Order: sequence, then structure tokens, then C-alpha cells
Amino acid sequence: MTTHPILVETDAPIATVRLNRPKVLNALNPALIADLVEALEALDHDPEVRAIVLTGNERAFAAGADIGALADSTVVEQILRDQFAMWDRIRRIKKPLVAAVSGWALGGGCEVAMTCDMIVASETARFGQPEINIGVMPGAGGTQRLAQAIGKARAMEMVLTGGTISADEALRAGLVNRVVPVERYLDEAQALAREIAAKPPIAVRMAKQSVNSVFDDYLDRGLLTERRNFYLLFATDDQREGMAAFLEKRTPEWRGR
Repeated sequence: MTTHPILVETDAPIATVRLNRPKVLNALNPALIADLVEALEALDHDPEVRAIVLTGNERAFAAGADIGALADSTVVEQILRDQFAMWDRIRRIKKPLVAAVSGWALGGGCEVAMTCDMIVASETARFGQPEINIGVMPGAGGTQRLAQAIGKARAMEMVLTGGTISADEALRAGLVNRVVPVERYLDEAQALAREIAAKPPIAVRMAKQSVNSVFDDYLDRGLLTERRNFYLLFATDDQREGMAAFLEKRTPEWRGR
């Protein structure tokens, strides 16, 4: 029996969407992202729902992309697949999105959390963009949104070293709104969503749009550069070596070509 990768629970005026691939730490693949977008868009059109919480489980929000689905991909395949068009649809959700993050939020997982409007983190949460360790770079907005959230210097270090930061470090850097004990992180995110859902819905929508407009022009240009560079890395030997080494659980040997 196949487990659905996305679970949705509606408790008007909020809804909770859960990433549900626990055996692989909620690793993201195209099917999961497509189901996630479909669920979010349905809730965006549901008049009973005024705010949405997106979560994983206590061990992992999402620990990155499913590398097995990427390892043998080429530049042309990446361009034709246009996988990030799905991510653009998340960005267009009009209702407030609150991420409830516990455990690992790495690579695409960190990027999904950052597409949300606010992040509530458990004390165990760790955020990072480790793509450099497998011969590529963030491709779903990580370089752009991380720099917007925590500044150039911190973002540059995280992206270029592949290092992670703790929930408390993320709070001090401005990446998350609050940090709470692990047993409360989902309740806290749902409480924040309910507080927002109690406000006038049209005003909330317009306010969200206005805050985002501060970043939108820069984000549009930056995403084009990021995606182009991400695709081009699939023409390198280092990308193939990095992903093969990851899957084979060994240290990669970089050749710089």
C-alpha cells in the first residue's frame, strides 16, 4: 500500500499540510513537489481556510532533494524538465504560509521553508544548503532567499561551505520567527496561523503582497541567474562525481572540470 507523500488536515480557519516521506527524511522529488503545489493551491481557493501551516515531522522537515532522481541528469534534461516552475507556483500562494520546522531542513527542504512567509522552529531544527558537497549549488531559490533573510556574509558561508546552523543561530540571524521546544513547535505554528486567520482576510492578502514586493524585483532577477548556473553544473564532471559519491557513501574526488 503506497503512502501518500502529502497529508492535508483542515481545521478551519487554518489547514496543516504535512510532508510525508518519513523513511527518507521527507526527501523531495518531483512527485512530492507536484502534490504539494496541488494541495497548497486547493487550500488557497478554499474559502474556509485563511492561513496554512506546512510541516514535516519531528526528525525532519525535509532533508533535501532525492539525489537518486538527479544524479544522471543532463543540462538539457534539467532545462526541459523545468522543475522550478512548480516552486514558482508556491511563491504565488496568496494566503499566509507558516512553516513548522523540526529536525533537518536541508537543501530543497530549507528552500521550501524559506518560500513560506514565516518559520516556527523547534529547538532541534537545523538549516543548511549543502549542495556544494555534491558538486552543485542551490537551485530552488536558496542563494537568493537565504541572502535576503540573513545577509550576504552568512549566506555566502553557508552556501560555499555547505555548513548548517542551529535553530537558535537561525533565530539570531533573522531566518526564523521563534524557537520553541520540540513538543510545541507544530502547536506554536498553528497558533500563529490562527492568530493571522482571525484578521481581515483581504487586508492580510494585500499586506502579504506588499511585504513581498520589497524583494520581488531582486528575487526575479536572482532566480534566473541561480537556475541558469544550477543547470550548467549538470555539464560538469564534478556534479557526476559528487552525486555518485553521495549515493555510494564515499568521499568525492573533485577534478575541477
